[in-house]
Amino acid sequence: MTIAERLEHIRARIASAAATAGRDPASVRLVAVSKTRPAGDVLAAFQAGQIVFGENYVQELSTKAALVREPVEWHFIGHLQSNKVKQIAGVVTLVHSVDRLSLAEEIDRQWGRLGRRCDVLVQVNIAGEATKSGTTEEGALQLIRAISRLPHLRVRGVMTMPPFFDDPEAARPYFAELRRLSLLIAAENIPGVEMHELSMGMSGDFEVAIQEGATLVRVGTAIFGERQYPRQF
Repeated sequence: MTIAERLEHIRARIASAAATAGRDPASVRLVAVSKTRPAGDVLAAFQAGQIVFGENYVQELSTKAALVREPVEWHFIGHLQSNKVKQIAGVVTLVHSVDRLSLAEEIDRQWGRLGRRCDVLVQVNIAGEATKSGTTEEGALQLIRAISRLPHLRVRGVMTMPPFFDDPEAARPYFAELRRLSLLIAAENIPGVEMHELSMGMSGDFEVAIQEGATLVRVGTAIFGERQYPRQF
């Protein structure tokens, strides 16, 4: 299958999952995870109507963004080191993976130098896995309160990565818990904070995530296929 054919198939699955949940398919945005894929694959997906692309690595994103001239929307979805924020300042529309105040402060500084604001999601480690980034559920509200005071950031929602399961249904409780946490935070009515976005669900479980309220699903392999070559941009 071509990238365009895979995208068409994924969009149909998104629409079906949304309909099953009684949701408008337009309430779910597809983030095409283009990490390790060449710029040509991004262009092929863009020509097939895909606008939003997610990248995990700062250097790769910087290089690829310089090559892709089309009006795509870049999201940063990987673990972000504070000392690398400067390289993506003004390039990305949304950072999905803010998990600590020091990182938020650096994003605030770098976007402030541009006179712009950056939309961010707070990453929550719902499962408490030692191998994954993210603040704790207990720490999420405190972190969001602190970020809300930074003038060049705007919290738009939360993100999580559940444990890997062969059965997508096994991930459902983690998606449901992020949704519950989002509603609790929204009820706090923190000035400048919106809980409009739930970034959760990947190639193997995005349909379950949509049924549990996902507004952003991060799909890579199901669009671009397995990587068969060394990383090239």
